[in-house]
Amino acid sequence: MNKISPYFYGLVFLSLRLMKTAPIIAPDSSANGSRGLALWHLLAIATIAFWGTSFVSTKVLLNHGFSAVQIFTLRFVVTYLLLLAASHKKFRCENWKHELVLFVCGLTGCTLYFWAENTALSLSPSSNVSLIVCTNPLLIMIFGGLIYKNERLGKRQILGCVITFIGMVLVVLNGKFILKLSPVGDLLAFSSACMWTIYSLIVRPLNEKYSTLFITRKMFFYGALSSIIIMLCETDKSIPWQNFAEPVVSLNFLCLTVFSSLFGYLIWNKVLKQLGTVLASNYIYAIPLVTIITAVIALDEKITAVALIGAAAIVAGMALAEWKPRK
Repeated sequence: MNKISPYFYGLVFLSLRLMKTAPIIAPDSSANGSRGLALWHLLAIATIAFWGTSFVSTKVLLNHGFSAVQIFTLRFVVTYLLLLAASHKKFRCENWKHELVLFVCGLTGCTLYFWAENTALSLSPSSNVSLIVCTNPLLIMIFGGLIYKNERLGKRQILGCVITFIGMVLVVLNGKFILKLSPVGDLLAFSSACMWTIYSLIVRPLNEKYSTLFITRKMFFYGALSSIIIMLCETDKSIPWQNFAEPVVSLNFLCLTVFSSLFGYLIWNKVLKQLGTVLASNYIYAIPLVTIITAVIALDEKITAVALIGAAAIVAGMALAEWKPRK
């Protein structure tokens, strides 16, 4: 388990190459178009699975002496180096405006999002934070419809989003219907949701001009750079490098870096391009569901009947929102 097979590295770079060269599939009503979009729905589900399990991996690293800032800074740096190894022919955008947009994407979609979320977890109950952070699909639905006309949802899709949101609430609460208000922590959690909303909406136009691999690599460059600055301000804590000798630490960090960051962001940026920002973001509601299932398996946490009802609502709501009748 301590040695990683060379086939693993081959899989990583093969996936990067596919994400770089994969053609954009234009949505249509034909069977081929439906099958093409079905692939991106499956990839969206895979990404949510990566991100849902990341909470458990982060908790493992926190329990082994790493601070939250150290965790996301190290994963950003390693992810950027992997992306740089796979793509290093083009470094600059076509103009400074695009460069500025990618800087803001790295700041909002990486550094500020994780900093606000992790800081909120230290000030507010995890149920509060999960519930507030996962409202970002609602924000994306509202502002995405206002900014982009082709992102506006129909009545059936809005109903599906509402059902999914209710299911997400039930999963997060998991039978505990008492929320303890913590103004500062809750505000930081909402700020985290806002950061992800900004990233999701402003990256959309760049998907038409640059490859997914280029956008993701630039995002992680600026995310890593800004995260290092924040980490250096943590003068009271040094990185416990020796803990990486423990398999449980190295494997969970590997999961965070390769699957949650590398594959997660690469695939998600492509999914946003293929499915649309608003509909793709509806899958984010399923993150608490994946997290609670992982916690039951890995951390022996309990799941209630209320959470199971919420899980059914999430699946039903997403199916209603994403399903398109054949013409």
